Amino acid sequence: MKRPADELIVPDGWGFASTLTRRDFLKLTGTGLLVVVAFDPLAAWAQEPGERPAVPTDLNAYLHLAADGTVTCLVGKVEMGQGVMTSLPMLVAEELDVPLDAVTIVMGDTDLCPWDMGTFGSLSTRVFGPVLRAAAAEARAVLLQLAAERLKVPVGELTVDAGTVVAKGDPAKRVTYGQLTLGQRLTRTVDARPALETPATFSVVGTSAPRRDALDKVTGRAKYAGDLAPPGALHACLLRPPAHGATLERADTSAAEKVPGVRVVREGELVAVLHARREVAEQALALVKASFRPSASTLDDRSIFQHLAQAAPPGTVAAQGGTLAEGQKLATRVFEETWRKGYAAHAAIETHSAVAAVEGGKVTVWASTQTPFPLKSQLQQALDLPPEKVRVITPYLGGGFGGKSAGQQAIEAARLALATGAPVRVVWSRAEEFFFDTFDPAAVITVRSGLDASNRIVFWDYVTVGAGSRGAAHFYDIPHHRTLVRGGWGGNPPDLHPFAVGPWRAPGANANAFARESQLDVMAAKAGVDPVAFRLQHLAEPRLRRVLEAAAKQFGWTPRPAPSGRGYGVACSTDAGTCNAAMAEVKVDQASGRVQVVRLLGVQEMGLVVHPEGARQQLEGGMTMGLGYALAEEVRFKSGAVLDTNFDSYHLPRFSWVPKLETLILPSPELAAQGGGEPAIVPMGAVLANAVFDAVGARVRQLPLTPARVKAGLR
Repeated sequence: MKRPADELIVPDGWGFASTLTRRDFLKLTGTGLLVVVAFDPLAAWAQEPGERPAVPTDLNAYLHLAADGTVTCLVGKVEMGQGVMTSLPMLVAEELDVPLDAVTIVMGDTDLCPWDMGTFGSLSTRVFGPVLRAAAAEARAVLLQLAAERLKVPVGELTVDAGTVVAKGDPAKRVTYGQLTLGQRLTRTVDARPALETPATFSVVGTSAPRRDALDKVTGRAKYAGDLAPPGALHACLLRPPAHGATLERADTSAAEKVPGVRVVREGELVAVLHARREVAEQALALVKASFRPSASTLDDRSIFQHLAQAAPPGTVAAQGGTLAEGQKLATRVFEETWRKGYAAHAAIETHSAVAAVEGGKVTVWASTQTPFPLKSQLQQALDLPPEKVRVITPYLGGGFGGKSAGQQAIEAARLALATGAPVRVVWSRAEEFFFDTFDPAAVITVRSGLDASNRIVFWDYVTVGAGSRGAAHFYDIPHHRTLVRGGWGGNPPDLHPFAVGPWRAPGANANAFARESQLDVMAAKAGVDPVAFRLQHLAEPRLRRVLEAAAKQFGWTPRPAPSGRGYGVACSTDAGTCNAAMAEVKVDQASGRVQVVRLLGVQEMGLVVHPEGARQQLEGGMTMGLGYALAEEVRFKSGAVLDTNFDSYHLPRFSWVPKLETLILPSPELAAQGGGEPAIVPMGAVLANAVFDAVGARVRQLPLTPARVKAGLR
């Protein structure tokens, strides 16, 4: 049976297990309460500079209440393992006073969901969550008004219990949410913003509900973009350049065209070989004879740091206070260090994938993307189509980490679907994934700092090149300081990096934390002061101080100057509104330089915790992923060619690397929910580098901490 182009893969409450066409959805929403909120849902995004776009105000519908009492929340966010398809419905259930299992969610469908800028930056709970809570609270207010009219009881004398409105003094007077909307389509505007539930009254938020994607994922039922194969679909293999900057001069496709069932599409530099079976398409692509003009780039993974320092713009001041010249006069000891970090790949399990189909002149794309609405705009531009002729649907993502913000594979699939008139699948190989990845940028960070006679930091001059501003400004009590940012992962000069770079789980913050916290340790060691005591001596920020003190207690830290031979490390960070402290214990084989992480503790304070088990999973996941960029992950390249094309040479953390993981989330319900997806990864490079120094006295100044670099540090 042919799948209609407008068929939607939607969650049935426990995963993407059912399908629904837009026509059926409109029938479903023809009755019931469609909530149109009166407040500006983008107002909260104003705190993210440059992220507030002009969007139509008629896209403010976030909730639908069906006649059977089922609540559907419609959100432009996507599920990529971070757990928001579980936590966002929890917010709705709390504010509406309905059972959690009565709330379903539709995510990342540009025809059904309100506009959203994308799923990144740990914004889903801390920025979009309040929007969804407010919509649910206003829906509850509308329903209470309707119930008051029906029961002839003042709103103030009504209460809600599991989706049923009951008169406080007369329990016989009751009506369900579903009965209030039965047989009619109601749209009301709420002018006054009702009060939200408080943590003291929460019954859903703060509990660890089962993850809604868990069963599908552990049983293999979960569907990703690359799993979708509409009848008649063709698999596309595309001709790729050998290096970034190489340009196609000629391509002879005659041999490929002779393979039975193969179709060849050529549109400018787009050369694709298509067949119903992927392996045949791959074999036919190998028959294409092509020549390319070589890349003009002469850079490699060794010369890149000098290039960055020379090519980066003059920079902008991200933070400053006092006067550096005055601070230098107060210093009795001055420290100048340069810290480096190479490029890192996203290396998600699922490669970039997309399926595109055309029906009635409308292009529908099922894509592995973190940004369905921006991708829709890119498709409109690439295909020269009006908005109503493009739809993006997002199934599960098999990992994103910022890397699936770009959507080249979706544009390729859509162009080929229009060219062939058939559904087209584009599933990148692992080599393509590495080649076209938008890497976490390489960075060079220079820090000059000084101590006075009492071992107080009196000046701090920090210049970061390539990493950007995220996490660059320090949070210590330093009277004279400046933070200068020269280039980053966004807004760079076009020739700064030899290939694309982009967001990578707390982009730039990992490199900045490595430089800052390593510099702190250098000073503490020279001063002969315990590294935890040295940080507490300079920490006035109460939240972060509380976190560091809790970490020291949990870890059982005994003050001792480094290097102590114990292999203990500490690092602090802030990201996405969350405060972190990490502590580690390592062993170093001095003969080989190999680092073994024995124990890793992550402590964070992240405000209100919506889903505690999900937050702990994110903390553990960030710590584990951080082992990669800290110990091994680094992209090798030369003259535009990416030399790492698979996991035989690009080393991800293995199960044998994972140490004893300990986590502690400090309660802080009085503070609004903060970010949870990225903060835990930020201090991992720094804490392990500091632990290595404490173990053997080797100060490694470039990430990752490869055995060769550790041995060089020992020398």
